Amino acid sequence: MTQDSSQAPPVLAPPVRSADGIRPAARAGLAALQAVVVGKDAQVRRAFAALLAGGHVLLEDLPGVGKTTLAKGLSRILGGTFQRVQGTNDLLPSDLLGVHLWDAKEQTFRFQPGPVFCHVLLLDELNRIGPKTQSAMLEAMVEGQVTLDRSTHRLPEPFFVIATQNPLDHAGTFPLPESQLDRFSCALHLGYPDREAERRILKGEAGSDRLEALRPALDLEGWKQVRAAVRTVRVSDAVMDYAERMVDRIRTGGGFCSTRAVKHWLGLAQAEAWLEGREFITPDDLQSTLADTMAHRGSLDDRRLSRSDRREQLARLLKELPVGWAG
Repeated sequence: MTQDSSQAPPVLAPPVRSADGIRPAARAGLAALQAVVVGKDAQVRRAFAALLAGGHVLLEDLPGVGKTTLAKGLSRILGGTFQRVQGTNDLLPSDLLGVHLWDAKEQTFRFQPGPVFCHVLLLDELNRIGPKTQSAMLEAMVEGQVTLDRSTHRLPEPFFVIATQNPLDHAGTFPLPESQLDRFSCALHLGYPDREAERRILKGEAGSDRLEALRPALDLEGWKQVRAAVRTVRVSDAVMDYAERMVDRIRTGGGFCSTRAVKHWLGLAQAEAWLEGREFITPDDLQSTLADTMAHRGSLDDRRLSRSDRREQLARLLKELPVGWAG
């Protein structure tokens, strides 16, 4: 296992507390991040929306396409601490969560926090980690806390996980169980940059070379206020009805769709609406976030489908299911 950690730049953004001030500041942070992770505006925005909604992101991609840059960029925009853990099959739960050590001077056990105690955690190659250690992250990702030896330790807030996953046919990988996949609000694929974006990266005008230029868009209390504002975005009964009918179609079609998954879906839609300056979500918000939220949660029929196949099936469901009351 290898770890690296970095503190956000020392120059912090001034406190922003007014409702009118936090949205422009958050948008400015998103724009700054998109200027570093170039050519992937939609994916960067969706990861940013997951951060605002209090979720976590799974990146399914090949090495060297910007996953670490995106994670470090988010931590710098957030203004918090960043930790990176390289997944290996011998990684232990204590390597992530921490351990109680005997303090001979104080004659007591002292808790030594693991790398999970940060604001942004990058778990590289999550599916190279064994099932026991994978399961150690479940409580942290849902409840924002770690319980060890009957002691509970709160994680920093906000807490955000970005994990990467290799293709399952790669040597030394373990399939992620549904309980683990269900903790991620969305799964994203960055892919190779286009020619113009790649040239900017190669010339040092974007990419990891430009991370030092990023500064926190808000202080940590400001980001907590953003998350609280996102949760207040209104979901009307008509929109909720549409969401419930879509969930019924996914479940009756053989897809796994937990109540947690539905909450993640609504949360992403709320974050997207909030970024647009609206205090309510529309069916368009739900439709634009459906595939990213549901494609990684289980096949929609008895065959073993790839993520792209699942996205195609979800797209067909969107076309088949009317938005109106009649279902």
